[in-house]
Amino acid sequence: MPPELLTSNRENMAGSKTPIYTAFAANMAIAIVKFIAAFSTGSSAMASEGIHSLVDTSNEILLLVGLRNSRKKPDAARPFGYGKELYFWAFVVSLLFFALGGGLSIYEGYHHLQHPEAIKNPVWNYVVLGLALLFDGYSLLTAVREFNRQRGETPFWKAVRKSKDPSTFVVLFEDAADVIGILLATVGITLSLLWKNPYMDGIASIMIGLLLTAVAVFLVRESRSLLMGEALEPVELQQVVDLVMQNEGVCYVDKPLSMYQGPDEVILFIKIKFKERLESQAVVDTIQHLRRDLQDKYPQYKHIFFEPI
Repeated sequence: MPPELLTSNRENMAGSKTPIYTAFAANMAIAIVKFIAAFSTGSSAMASEGIHSLVDTSNEILLLVGLRNSRKKPDAARPFGYGKELYFWAFVVSLLFFALGGGLSIYEGYHHLQHPEAIKNPVWNYVVLGLALLFDGYSLLTAVREFNRQRGETPFWKAVRKSKDPSTFVVLFEDAADVIGILLATVGITLSLLWKNPYMDGIASIMIGLLLTAVAVFLVRESRSLLMGEALEPVELQQVVDLVMQNEGVCYVDKPLSMYQGPDEVILFIKIKFKERLESQAVVDTIQHLRRDLQDKYPQYKHIFFEPI
């Protein structure tokens, strides 16, 4: 990846809370309406969609908690800061998406297959699904715009895999699952009415659960990777080596070690061999100069450590 593109992507890393607030408001309102409709019509797919929206609402709250906690200043208990709070809560959100979203939807569908019930007042289902599609579609559009702003020119799936901001891609995939789930519920209800077969509603509920489970597995994998500690891209690490080697007091740089603490917070450890003629004070001055140069170019390098070799 060209250096200028890496720089552009870093400038776009700062996430916005707008997609989270938008998703929270949409999911809260839609969850209430869906549960009312499910109770009134007896639709299993609608109940699954209500569960789905309720889980999404709680997920947005947890992501906001993670964002808030991750911005706490370092202290004696956490000298490197609280950046990984965001990664921890994103991991919890992914697990909830799997257990509550996928698991309960599959159970609801299975229960409906065991005890089928004809849909009553189907007009309400279509009204609710139409409103849900409108609000969730707007929420998805907001999340897509924010993610596109962050990824710049990077291809979509590569940007998802390389993203260090789960507050954006988690909401993006949740909203996408919302929209697809609404379409599945609509198809299930429609087929149930046309064929006078209540089992289709239960099958749609199970399909929604499988969809949520698949999305959750993907989110768990991505969030776990961030929580365990991801390193800088090899291209960027090479840029760090090149910049350090430009200093006249340096004769060798070992491959730097790095780890993301948060979307905009990196720990960097560099082993350097200085030229033999340098005195102790000159080594200190060189290290201070290198730290300043690195943080001017890469402000996300909050903690930089040098070890002479």
